[in-house]
Amino acid sequence: MAYTQSQSENDFKLYYEDHGSGQPIILTHGWPLSSKSWESQIPVLVDLGYRVIAYDRRGFGKSSFPTSGFDYDTLTADLHNLITELDLKNVILFGFSMGGGEVVRYLTNYGSENIAKIGLISSIIPIVKQTEDNPDGVPQKDLDGILDQVKNNRVTFLEGFHKNFYNYGILSHSVSQAQLNYDWSISTHASPLATIKTAESWAGTDFRPELKNVNVKTLIVHGDADQIVPIGTAGNQAAEGITDNIFKIIKDGPHGLNITHTEELNEILADFLKS
Repeated sequence: MAYTQSQSENDFKLYYEDHGSGQPIILTHGWPLSSKSWESQIPVLVDLGYRVIAYDRRGFGKSSFPTSGFDYDTLTADLHNLITELDLKNVILFGFSMGGGEVVRYLTNYGSENIAKIGLISSIIPIVKQTEDNPDGVPQKDLDGILDQVKNNRVTFLEGFHKNFYNYGILSHSVSQAQLNYDWSISTHASPLATIKTAESWAGTDFRPELKNVNVKTLIVHGDADQIVPIGTAGNQAAEGITDNIFKIIKDGPHGLNITHTEELNEILADFLKS
């Protein structure tokens, strides 16, 4: 457990946990959680012989709560600073949900010379929003509704959001109430400003032009029942636009498949790392 060295940006620091040894894997978490969301994967990856580094995005978890820098270029610069400061080589990047944006933008802004492989898990890549040329995306009115709720009713909204994260309902208790409480606690303790501004980033960024920059072996994992980031707007298009990819569809998998389908996802990750 450590922090990156203070930068000029009002003593901004990024919190990270560093486990194991071997080739480095960096885990980038989804919205609106923290690196704790990877806790079911970290021990497995360490046991496979990797050095696993999970960090909290700015404004989330134990990282600093700045008042700016929630665009993808700045968020990716934070990732690059972590890689540089730890002098990591031959890095594997795994991005969950929003974290897929930092992974792809990293290849756009910093290239692939130091990147061995990447993984996009329940990722927003390449686009979330519904447009004329992306009919499978999330309608703008629904995205506006999320932003409005985050701005005006954040704590209550997040309770329902996490249920949708796991497709939790009256007839489908896909996770325990304790898991929902845990996620709610993590997300409500994030910076309210960061929660809003990062939502604007993942909802409004079109990564389709950047898929050509993904020139390393790529794992894409998506659930076919994802209600947060539908597979049609994300996983399917990512698989079509990224040349060297392995696309795994998890049947009945919701957005939070890292929790609901832990063993299946961990097996997929292990097979990809061995390939």
